[in-house]
Amino acid sequence: ETLQRIVSTLANKNDEIHNFIDMLNQTIKNVQINSSNVISELDEEFDGLYSVLDEMKGSMANTIQQEKARKIQALQNQLSQCSNALESSEELLELATQSLDIKDPVEFSKAARQIKDRVTMAPAFRISLKPGVSDSMTHLMVDFSLERCALQAVKFLPVPKAPEIDTAACLVADNCITVSWRMPEEDSRVDHFVLEYRKTNFDGLARVKDEQSWELVDYIKATEYTLSGLKFDTKYMNVRVQACNKAVAGEYSDPVTLETKAFVFNLDNTSSHLNLKVEDTYVEWEPTGGKGQEKVKGKENKGRSGAPSPKRTSVGTRPTTRASRDRFTGESYTVLGDTAIENGQHYWEVRAQKDCKSYSVGVTYKNLGKFDQLGRTNSSWCIHINNWLQNTFSAKHNNKTKTLDIPIPDRIGVYCNFDGGQLTFYNANSKELLYTFRTKFTQPLLPGFMIWCGGLTVSTGLQVPSALKTLQKNENGLSGSTGSLNSVAQ
Repeated sequence: ETLQRIVSTLANKNDEIHNFIDMLNQTIKNVQINSSNVISELDEEFDGLYSVLDEMKGSMANTIQQEKARKIQALQNQLSQCSNALESSEELLELATQSLDIKDPVEFSKAARQIKDRVTMAPAFRISLKPGVSDSMTHLMVDFSLERCALQAVKFLPVPKAPEIDTAACLVADNCITVSWRMPEEDSRVDHFVLEYRKTNFDGLARVKDEQSWELVDYIKATEYTLSGLKFDTKYMNVRVQACNKAVAGEYSDPVTLETKAFVFNLDNTSSHLNLKVEDTYVEWEPTGGKGQEKVKGKENKGRSGAPSPKRTSVGTRPTTRASRDRFTGESYTVLGDTAIENGQHYWEVRAQKDCKSYSVGVTYKNLGKFDQLGRTNSSWCIHINNWLQNTFSAKHNNKTKTLDIPIPDRIGVYCNFDGGQLTFYNANSKELLYTFRTKFTQPLLPGFMIWCGGLTVSTGLQVPSALKTLQKNENGLSGSTGSLNSVAQ
């Protein structure tokens, strides 16, 4: 048996060596192929450079030829003028010489006057005896010493160094992540950057068993990039960056983990009113609910017949299970979130259908009775919108109502600061404050929704908007937005 194990081990080792030899042979082939490819690319680059130089040489030679032709033409024109003047002067000289032989005084005098007049107007006395252009061509000389040095300095492109992510400049806000980085030293050859990111629930590198694949953003020209439209359904996100020049990509930066915790929940269909059709983050009122729905034999009926929704981990330390709760009934057309708030600051948004007649948005303790409505108990807080007969907008708590004399937004943001005892509603579009409840929360809270004749869509996994954080600093001065519904809930 021992010998068999030795033989088996040796055989395995032989297989490993054979595989390694095959890999080495394949690597040798790859080196040869890649070297040929690189040489071909090098030839192309130099051929391109030769082409540029030939084109420049032709252009500059053409300039010299044009300057040569210009100068020769100017000199030939001057030469022609001198030849004509010389011919005229020689003709006049011969005539003057002949006149000296005239014996008749009258004829001699007449000839002499004519010669004098012609000499006065002779071209020989009007032309310049200096060349019109210089024979020098030194102004068209070139000096390639700098270019020659530059060409002699041409080397293979260096591999860019790994960028460094500036964690202090990175920002997580408004469902966006802005990642900022810098190069360890200036590199003018860097052409662009590549950003990779992946979600994780662990502070640090993602664990192998839960590791998600990297998502890539390519060809980033700046040293900053904003990832927008994210859903923060995990606690953290890993990011890393690499620099690339026109030939090669460098090493990735050390991954950085950014915190992206946000409140994520679904609607709990196991306890919703039978007249409500619930699908994850959407709830719709159906007038044919109740007994009519119990007769349906299909997947939808099975999904609402009491089977618990997938278990979720609460924001606090304990999972929230609601499968044992009785369904809401009567006129309490209510559905709750399936995840409890036990600490921290959280934000979610709600959008109602345009034809929705009545709905409420708020939070409640787990003890809300199956006949209770949001805002009519001392353990629930909400704002209520009524579009039936007349439009009303109000804040409700402990069966007390405060009318809000402001326009009803089409999208409502809910901000819950559990530890600070604050529940605030905003216009999610303009971030305008709608109403604030101040209290001391003594039990875990569940998001609550009431709907009649219409539907609601809930958006979760949202960061607290930066605009709301700014408003929180000044909200103490907005005393008119709190009023008589403030309480200490026991």
